[in-house]
Amino acid sequence: MKSLIKKIVHKLQTDLLSRLDNVERATLANRFLLGSMAARQLREQVRGNSIATLQDAEFQVFSQFGDDGIIQFLIEKLKPLPEIFIEFGVESYKEANTRFLLMHNNWRGLIIDGDSDLMAAVRRSDLCWRYDLTAVGAFITRENINNIFVKNGFTGEIGLLSIDIDGNDYWVWQAIEAVNPVIVIAEYNSVFGAERAISVPYQPDFQRHRAHFTGLYWGASLAAFCYLAEQKGYDFVGCNSAGNNAYFIRKDRNVLPPLTARQGFVESRFRESRDVAGNLTFLIGEARLEAIKGCEVVEVISGQIFKL
Repeated sequence: MKSLIKKIVHKLQTDLLSRLDNVERATLANRFLLGSMAARQLREQVRGNSIATLQDAEFQVFSQFGDDGIIQFLIEKLKPLPEIFIEFGVESYKEANTRFLLMHNNWRGLIIDGDSDLMAAVRRSDLCWRYDLTAVGAFITRENINNIFVKNGFTGEIGLLSIDIDGNDYWVWQAIEAVNPVIVIAEYNSVFGAERAISVPYQPDFQRHRAHFTGLYWGASLAAFCYLAEQKGYDFVGCNSAGNNAYFIRKDRNVLPPLTARQGFVESRFRESRDVAGNLTFLIGEARLEAIKGCEVVEVISGQIFKL
């Protein structure tokens, strides 16, 4: 009797998992279809010069916010491009800036995340045989980033680089030499404001929530990224409407009006702050900066370290 019950339970569990998998596949297919339709419409708008800002191009398929649309706009505007991308800080890759680029445009790509188990799961998925996708588990530092690229066969000119590690983003981009992207997407910390070119000091083992319980102390300001972009030969061309991703185009390929940090700054409105127990506190505006008062930052132009 117990054996029969186990078999019945196992069958029910298997059937349920199969149904859930089918629902997930159907949802994914619908999202992809709608995204493909939006991309076709966007191409027509680009040809008609009817898009004035990056935010006018936004739509979301796999990106956290409207970045799928911005990326489609830029690759249409700047084509031809090397059809190669690199994105790091992708977690499970279910939500990422480059997944639609991989699936819709069939670009070759490298994704990296500090959680090796998540990257192993991606390698077991159909993404890695349907498409030319390399998934690497590694905790990124400015010391190892170029070696990771070279070791996995990604060197020279690429179409797009997306940086999102919630910590040493500024220092890692500063260190990158093995690849020469046309487009760079860098996640900036709008809590640091529009004026100061600041970053968290470099720590190879930096982890956002370990550095400060609120999760608000990480990364670099938009002004810091604009300063670094200028040093590396890029124009800042705008941010997404969510106020977390900034877009830079290499000067020799740029066809869009360059902006200053002040002109293009967008303050984020998502409310992801935490208390010491890890519960959301929903801080917004100046209260977020007040919550990390006393934390050390570096003024990247002078190298001066001071406390917020």
